[in-house]
Amino acid sequence: MIVISAASGALGRLVIDNLRARAAVVAVVRDPVRAPEGVPARRGDYDDPASLRTAFEGADRLLLISSPELDPARKTHHHLAAITAAQEVGVGAIAFTSFLDADTTTTGMTEAYHATEKAILDSGLPYMLLRHPFYSDAFVPQPSNGEITSSTGGRGLNTAFRSDLAAAAANVLTDDNHLGQAYNFTGPLWNYPEVAEALGVPYRELANPAPGPMSRISAQVRAGALERQTPDLERVLGKPAETVISRALSHQRTL
Repeated sequence: MIVISAASGALGRLVIDNLRARAAVVAVVRDPVRAPEGVPARRGDYDDPASLRTAFEGADRLLLISSPELDPARKTHHHLAAITAAQEVGVGAIAFTSFLDADTTTTGMTEAYHATEKAILDSGLPYMLLRHPFYSDAFVPQPSNGEITSSTGGRGLNTAFRSDLAAAAANVLTDDNHLGQAYNFTGPLWNYPEVAEALGVPYRELANPAPGPMSRISAQVRAGALERQTPDLERVLGKPAETVISRALSHQRTL
């Protein structure tokens, strides 16, 4: 039996869709009303360790989808509660949706992920670490007023679509050859000017936007921090990952 935590979120639902015909799946959700249809559901709340123990009971594999909590201390607390519950009920193996560079960077965005990876390694549970990049779904450029703009300096982004990351997770969860592996998933490198060219519209570079998440990410892109490439995602998928250009062209055709 494969148990998917945080299963009411976009990634969890996609993982379940990939697993329905391949394995017995249980969705763990904080609010049962929001549970995906067509699979058994159990209540499991990262803030309620007792509920996690009940939710994870009997799991051969557990996919620990990272908490949506933004505060690193609370996110870490959520993850550690889940790991402890998995230990207590004897989960067969745990897969964790981590973040790129969590193995080497202990502060900032990867702080909670680094602490979680360490806790998983210290737990003694068989594991699979799935380090994700930013999701392409939030970045696909669409023309506005006949042009595409960004503050990325034309540098590359290694984002990947949730659909590919979910398919990769399903493959990992159903194949024992992935046990003990840590994967650094990156999507095909892309940049805003090349998407504009593919769509046949001009590109214009903007000054960095007002302080906020996108400003910080744009600064990372300009510094080349999102240009890392590995073959892990394509290898686990068994096929090339979807490109941002293909998704942008698909959106254009539907308009």
